[in-house]
Amino acid sequence: MSRFRPSLGALLTHVHRSGPMSRAALARRMGVNRSTIMALTRELAAAGLLEHQHAATRSGAGRPSLVVRPRPERAYVLAFDIGTDRSVAARVGLGGQLLDRREADTPTRTSGQDMCDVLAELGQQIQQSATPGSACVGAGAALDAEPMTIGTDLRRLFGRPVVVGRRAQLAAVAERERGAGAGFHDVVYLQGGDRVDGGIIVDGAILGHHDGQTPTIGHMLVDPQHGRPCSCGSLGCLDTRLGRDALLATAGRDPEAGHHDAVRAMVRDAAAGDHTAAKALAIAGDWLGIAVANLITLIRPQVVILDGTLRYLYAGAAEQVHARIAHHATPDTRRPTDLRPGILGQNAALLGAAELGFAAFLDDPLHMRSPRLRSGSGGQAFH
Repeated sequence: MSRFRPSLGALLTHVHRSGPMSRAALARRMGVNRSTIMALTRELAAAGLLEHQHAATRSGAGRPSLVVRPRPERAYVLAFDIGTDRSVAARVGLGGQLLDRREADTPTRTSGQDMCDVLAELGQQIQQSATPGSACVGAGAALDAEPMTIGTDLRRLFGRPVVVGRRAQLAAVAERERGAGAGFHDVVYLQGGDRVDGGIIVDGAILGHHDGQTPTIGHMLVDPQHGRPCSCGSLGCLDTRLGRDALLATAGRDPEAGHHDAVRAMVRDAAAGDHTAAKALAIAGDWLGIAVANLITLIRPQVVILDGTLRYLYAGAAEQVHARIAHHATPDTRRPTDLRPGILGQNAALLGAAELGFAAFLDDPLHMRSPRLRSGSGGQAFH
């Protein structure tokens, strides 16, 4: 047994999440001396998980310094993003590198077994393209709050655990680790679509659980006196103002037009002088500003990330959003928070699901035993 077993996982986690780093930087982060770092990196390199390379830029005269980087092709996870209209599977390597990505339409009125068949086919395709000698070390899936039973179905299909989480929360984790929130400890992520969802990260940790029982941000009360009925049974939830149907109804548009394209069109038409679209956009900006002000006051995040349809609303109604924040948020919480769009796009939830799949492996990278997934032959289990 390695003398450094807990530290091996900590070091690999740093490199996995932050990318290539010098041994001196790793020593500072982990609070150990350089000889310990050299021993740890030597052991992980011998296992094929890390490698040393010269830094891309010199820090001074002489030879370029060495950095430690993960080997994405050596260990990977299967990640799934299961949406209402499309399902995506990917092979994600150490360091969060997307090695292969396949998607398929999700048929309407799909049963759990039909969905698993679609995912099995996608999973088989991406495993067959794996580099010989590579290892599958985990699996994670992102999906909407219901049905969470698909995790059990996937485990039975693949013969190993598939860790399941809610799509918006996993997208929040990915944006904080690798996207618009990288480098910040306190992040609020808001995602617009059929409804409003998101995730709250405080001191680097997601609030709540990666399951369907965690309350959604979309049920935040914003208009209790004059609000519309919500699916949760309350009145005036954020969903009733910024969900897809509500947005398009305010602008007098067809909710069946496809929410991202329709909302983009509304913002574009508002900028072109469409009075109805401009009025609907301004109203939406007010509600978004109220919601963000509430979250800033309660959480005091360093960054609020707006994604999905909300990123388009913010692009067209930033003035209204910031005016509401200035009016409603307390003075000591306004200035430090930065509002910015998400940058990972359609891969956000997928990369978040990959982090779920990597978690157990990163805790114990040299001793975790992983049975081979039955759906593929390109990779092997890591030993």
